[in-house]
Amino acid sequence: MSYGRRHALHGVDADFLPGAVGLLGPNGAGKSTLLKALLGFVRPDSGRMQVLGMDVVDRPLEIRARLGYMPESEAHIPGVNAVTLVAYCGRLAGLPAADAMQRAHSVLQYVGLGEARYRAVDTYSTGMKQRIKLAQALVHDPDLLFLDEPTNGMDPRGREEMLDLVRDLSGRKGVNLILSSHVLPDVEATCERVVVLHQGRVVAQGPIAELKASSRRVFEIRVKGDVARFVAGLRAAGVECHDPAADLMRVLIGEDRGARDLFALAVQHGVQVRHLRPSEQTLEDVFARVVDEP
Repeated sequence: MSYGRRHALHGVDADFLPGAVGLLGPNGAGKSTLLKALLGFVRPDSGRMQVLGMDVVDRPLEIRARLGYMPESEAHIPGVNAVTLVAYCGRLAGLPAADAMQRAHSVLQYVGLGEARYRAVDTYSTGMKQRIKLAQALVHDPDLLFLDEPTNGMDPRGREEMLDLVRDLSGRKGVNLILSSHVLPDVEATCERVVVLHQGRVVAQGPIAELKASSRRVFEIRVKGDVARFVAGLRAAGVECHDPAADLMRVLIGEDRGARDLFALAVQHGVQVRHLRPSEQTLEDVFARVVDEP
């Protein structure tokens, strides 16, 4: 999939299995382009894509009728209240008028907008607008949800409430969903599997637990002295170092090595170790490794 001479997606080969799957990558990695291609909004230059067993190029309308899509950008009609907007989206998805209105009231209550359903969406806060985007994606009871940056712009409390809704949808209600985000903790908190994109290519995919399993030991370390020299020495010794500019950096070291080796490297490069403790590998560690970020 190209925009002019720029490859937005190139050589992508991935399977999204039932359940909650994270589509992960930095901004500009191709996540939104992939979702739009799966929805049939943009047409790939080559290759094949299938959603729910249907070819994206041949049957885009049938696919969209069975999908719920929560876009990253704002998606409301000025001057329209919430229940009218969501019911209208239900009608667009093929629901009869009475059913669409009934479902609109139900899903707005579910996402926490029941008391604000008669307010114009223009007056909503950013967090409320995120919730109404989720409501319109759910109104027609889709077989699959695409959630594009669902916590974008939300405050900490609103973010946790949105993640609770995503967990409830995939866990208690059994809704299959793809959550696209550059916020790694959001994906780790809601998804069992992940597909990682970087510069338009798939650089990792699979169960998060398996991707986090590693033969390397993880430590958190804080040092005093020439940190840049110490980090260079770590990397020269084959030690991965994440967040080197942070007060507390994370290092991944071979399973046959440990704290003594880190102390020895600190002495060798003239820094003092002020804090050192074992840690667990996170999705952020996996992400940093597969996209080759320092």
